[in-house]
Amino acid sequence: MESKMIGVIGGGAWGTGIAQALARGGHKVQIWALEDEVVESINKEHENKKFLPGYKLSENVTCSNDIQAVASAKEFLIIASPSLFLESTVKKIRDVPNIADGSTVIAALTKGFVPSANGPRLILETIEGALPEIYKDCTVYVAGPSHAEEVAMGKITGLVAASLNPKNSIRVRELLKVPGLMVFSSFDVIGVQICAAAKNVIAVVYGALDAISETSSIFGDNTESLLLAAGLNEIQTLGFAMGATHAETFTSVSGVGDLDVTCKSKYGRNRRFGQDLIKTDMLSKFKDIDDLIANVGKIGYLPEGAIACKYVHEIAQKKDIKLPLCNGLFSVLNKECTVDEFLNKFLNY
Repeated sequence: MESKMIGVIGGGAWGTGIAQALARGGHKVQIWALEDEVVESINKEHENKKFLPGYKLSENVTCSNDIQAVASAKEFLIIASPSLFLESTVKKIRDVPNIADGSTVIAALTKGFVPSANGPRLILETIEGALPEIYKDCTVYVAGPSHAEEVAMGKITGLVAASLNPKNSIRVRELLKVPGLMVFSSFDVIGVQICAAAKNVIAVVYGALDAISETSSIFGDNTESLLLAAGLNEIQTLGFAMGATHAETFTSVSGVGDLDVTCKSKYGRNRRFGQDLIKTDMLSKFKDIDDLIANVGKIGYLPEGAIACKYVHEIAQKKDIKLPLCNGLFSVLNKECTVDEFLNKFLNY
């Protein structure tokens, strides 16, 4: 593929990692970041020292804090803003000429749910609601087992590009076919988004169990695999309740693949948060789950699963589906029970 000018909205670890991968493929990538220190470190030192330290970036990766400039005159735009700020961020670019006329293909990396008056919304629904009508059912969702650190290093990674618009799914898939990335297309937009959001919730529980297992006489690797399998079952249950269309979504890289790496990788922030529930008494800083979400910056890193947990619980109640792991974590984060009480009940011990 010939070199493209690509914009990435969001200068966090994942946005930076995908920018580096695209630059490795010969593309020129401009990142929008809110923080001046990120802009300066990327442009002057070719490194995102705040969110992806230790990984040198290509000279084809530049950064700006002018969001409209980054979105302008781009054939492809990738949204990598955290879910908490997604809608307000996307609204800032809707009037950029190439966005207003729909000529730019827009893909999203953001994981999680976005609250609304009608209940939690999925990522693409939120983005398309903030964009001109021409983007309805035409944006692309990109997910898979893909820690930013390994993507930045060029380690082989599988991704799924899901869209109701087959042409756009293929265009994004072909764009992302750079050294280190294997990309597949999917029409199951809802299923892929549910996998990407809910696996973070399971990973928090997995991290907590992993921390307890270090000193436990009854919990071990077998127990963790039991939990992972139960978590995949809950993700599938939630996915079909929300409108997922393909069972294979949950047994592919976007399902079991992403769940596995999120639960087990040393890079996982959600796994780390689960461990911190045990090792650092992380919840002592917060009154309940709403206080945690409102003050998530106090954690020092962003565990999307802690935020998504609230919305998964809300959906489960509304649709009357049983998700004991997800709902149990909600009870823990809302300080209705301890981690030990939750896990002991779940494992019937």
